[in-house]
Amino acid sequence: MPKQKHKGLTIASIGSIPLILVLGNSMLIPILPKMKTELNVTQFQTSLIISVFSIAAAISIPILGYLSDRFSRKAVIIPALILYGSGGLLAGAAAAWFSNAYTWILAGRIMQGMGAAGTAPIAMALAGDLFKGGEQSKVLGLVEASNGFGKVISPIIGSLLALLFWYAAFFAFPIFCLLSVLLTIFFIKEKKAEKEPPPVKKYIKGLVSVFKTEGRWLFAAYLTGASCLFTLFGILFYISDILEKDHHIDGLLKGAILAIPLLFMTTTSYITGSNIGKKMSLMKKLIVIGCLLMTASFASLVFFTKLLPFFAVLVVSSIGTGLVLPCINSFITGSVPSDRRGFVTSLYGSVRFLGVAIGPPIFSTLMEWSRSGMFLSTAGLTLLCGILCMMLIRVAKKKPTEENDSLFEKLQFT
Repeated sequence: MPKQKHKGLTIASIGSIPLILVLGNSMLIPILPKMKTELNVTQFQTSLIISVFSIAAAISIPILGYLSDRFSRKAVIIPALILYGSGGLLAGAAAAWFSNAYTWILAGRIMQGMGAAGTAPIAMALAGDLFKGGEQSKVLGLVEASNGFGKVISPIIGSLLALLFWYAAFFAFPIFCLLSVLLTIFFIKEKKAEKEPPPVKKYIKGLVSVFKTEGRWLFAAYLTGASCLFTLFGILFYISDILEKDHHIDGLLKGAILAIPLLFMTTTSYITGSNIGKKMSLMKKLIVIGCLLMTASFASLVFFTKLLPFFAVLVVSSIGTGLVLPCINSFITGSVPSDRRGFVTSLYGSVRFLGVAIGPPIFSTLMEWSRSGMFLSTAGLTLLCGILCMMLIRVAKKKPTEENDSLFEKLQFT
């Protein structure tokens, strides 16, 4: 592991990468109703502004994950951030000056999604490369907290920028990306490869062996992580719509209200990541408890329509999400050797993006079908995730040897 001269700045630099990523969707949530009006598009077309970004990322992530294993993390992260910022410029220019604005905005969002594929998932692998043991879990917790912090501030930033003009958020992306690129260049030092990367066939064979051995618990972990993001962005989409349509709340106040559940999630993520260390039994318990809290919260939301009690119950699900995600991150990041870590964490990022992608359009459909059905079906999904994690992740009682830091050596799989 290379020595990091400025460890605090290194951690901050790694944390800036998922922070930039989160702005890609969360910053646009408050302005979606305004975008719908300005572009004269349907509710479903509006939801695609979020979905195409996430689908493009989900498709691109496994490819960039492999490239990060074969070359280096920074060699993928830096061009990805540049592409991300360029997509924002295209979308902003389209909204400002193009006649067929909606189509070009979608094109810009696809570019951003492809760039996003090389950000947070690779940052997770990078944290796994540079830090070990309990310090690794703490840094991963900070990465997830940075992700959550981005979700907290981005609705507020999006609302503030919209006071200038509704598409101003698109022009902010290149500025944020430039800052992250500079931090990555100057403060993240990677270890030089000691040997040539394996041929593609050998690499794939190694991945197949990983998923044969660990596939069932990885499936449960992937599904749970994706479900957390699916429910989060689905609920945010729902809240953004009802705040403006039913309660006539817009602007900065709307952004601040959207930030409330995200603030609880971020705080819980930070506390969880800072304290779990490599305690696998504790991680599993927190994942199950988190899923149960989400289930109870979503099921209870059926009975609440007034804003204050609704948000009081909703924050319980946010706390549950904050318990689940750092633990899932630590399990997945530590499950494989570093030479295949980029792909496995990237695949996890891919399914998370799919969760984000399908959240708004599915929730828009469920909103038209039944409010109660929407919340109850969401509760059923999180309950299923909790049951699967409880059944498929089994922690070994035997203490692992210090020579192998991989969680693969510390877990038994059903």
